[in-house]
Amino acid sequence: MKKFFSDFKKFISRGNIVDMAVGVIIGTAFSAIVTALTNKIIMPFINLLLSIGGENGLEAAVTVLKPAYVDGALDLANSIYIDWGAFITAIINFFLIALVLFLILKAMMATKGISNKIIKEYPTRAERKELKAMGIVTKERKVLIEATKKLRESKIPAPAPKAPTTEELLAQILTELKKSNENNFSMTEETTKEA
Repeated sequence: MKKFFSDFKKFISRGNIVDMAVGVIIGTAFSAIVTALTNKIIMPFINLLLSIGGENGLEAAVTVLKPAYVDGALDLANSIYIDWGAFITAIINFFLIALVLFLILKAMMATKGISNKIIKEYPTRAERKELKAMGIVTKERKVLIEATKKLRESKIPAPAPKAPTTEELLAQILTELKKSNENNFSMTEETTKEA
């Protein structure tokens, strides 16, 4: 039982779970805002445009499958019908939520990229110590960033010598073998002359 609770505690305390919970809460609140925007601001304009032709807007966009009449008038509460207006409203909600989320994420990614760039420009603690030892004032931002850049460039190691390709290695081996064969051939000729 202790293992179960310790595993549960680890699961809950992970950052991803907390991020997901915050996302769900914000998403719920955000959905309510977009629904209100659609129903209270955008849909009246759409209904106004649709009512110019004489209809009552999207509210009248229904297909009655089984009508029910009360006092000779159609009673939608007791009828079976397809509500096209509600469906179109839900589609508009979806596209509005997707658009706003896209814009928010795009703005967040842009600010994150800018902040990451700024963070990368500033020196680490070890680099600050080195800069202070070199006598560079670290209170002026431009001087600090430029000095950090030069310090990092000076620490970049020289590129390693290029390793020979397989063809180059085989060519070297071939030349060594030829030299070895020539030496062996000349040694055998000398021994035959002596004999």
